[in-house]
Amino acid sequence: MPRAHKPRAGSLQYWPRKRASRIYPRIRAWKKTNELKLMGFCGYKVGMTHLLLKDSNPHSATKEENIYTPATIIECPPIKVYAIRFYKHEDNQLKVHTDFLNSKLDKELSRKLKIPKKYNKNIDDINLGNIKDIKILIYTQPKLTTLEKKKPEVFEVDIGGSEVQEKLNFAKSLLDKELKVSDYFKQGQFVDIHAITKGKGLQGPVKRFGINLKSHKSEKKRRAPANLGPWTPSKVSFRVPQKGQMGFHTRTIFNNIILDIQKDSSKITPKSMFKHYGNIKNEYLLLRGSVPGPYKRLIRFSEAIRPFKKAHPINISYISVKNES
Repeated sequence: MPRAHKPRAGSLQYWPRKRASRIYPRIRAWKKTNELKLMGFCGYKVGMTHLLLKDSNPHSATKEENIYTPATIIECPPIKVYAIRFYKHEDNQLKVHTDFLNSKLDKELSRKLKIPKKYNKNIDDINLGNIKDIKILIYTQPKLTTLEKKKPEVFEVDIGGSEVQEKLNFAKSLLDKELKVSDYFKQGQFVDIHAITKGKGLQGPVKRFGINLKSHKSEKKRRAPANLGPWTPSKVSFRVPQKGQMGFHTRTIFNNIILDIQKDSSKITPKSMFKHYGNIKNEYLLLRGSVPGPYKRLIRFSEAIRPFKKAHPINISYISVKNES
């Protein structure tokens, strides 16, 4: 017997459903902590695999049993600091006061930004009395991967801590370093995943919202909504499913877990390398489950802003490799 009630797909939580402004996301909220550390990192989506691990959750129905878990592979080449950003409190909100640029920048950064010729300021001349927060601008190094791109991505990353002077000293210590993911994140840690989903272009309401097809005897269109609303008020409600942009949206997955962090890629690389990506040359993560976005897309992850789960030890006994003998 068919279902008597079928609510349409498509959450009203996301509005408007428009394209993201750029191909990598912006993180607007960070976890508050007193520990001096880098609160976020990034990597490129390689593909997926599955692994066999022991369920160490004492409240799980499969506790102490070996279970298969899907995982997403994220290659994380080292990142570098582009600038230190100072925020001041003005008009009841934080606004950018100034940026202190790093004196040693890669030449590939000129593909992304117009670097000023004279930018060497004295960072000690900045008055910290009006400064309320300090963050850093980092840039990626896609040249270290097998991706056919050289233009880096530039975005902002928060620094943990409570005192402005401590944050400044920590940021200054990062200027001449290559930051690796293994220095700031560890196995079994919960993180929030930020990414841009796959773009699907203009789609109709059947694919976009999952409405049913009309009868073949209905008038005019068959893959369109049957009713746009009443005559009064004489306007179409935004709740009516209609055609529009689908995909290429900013999405966040809360409380994902890092299953593993490794340097040796020979354990997971198939003989024919990864489809649509190539080979892994840097450190990589194994994140539980799927991650938004296609292959090669930049994925950002940060410390879990609202962790509600307790981390358990992870014992991996097997990782699937395609084309293995």
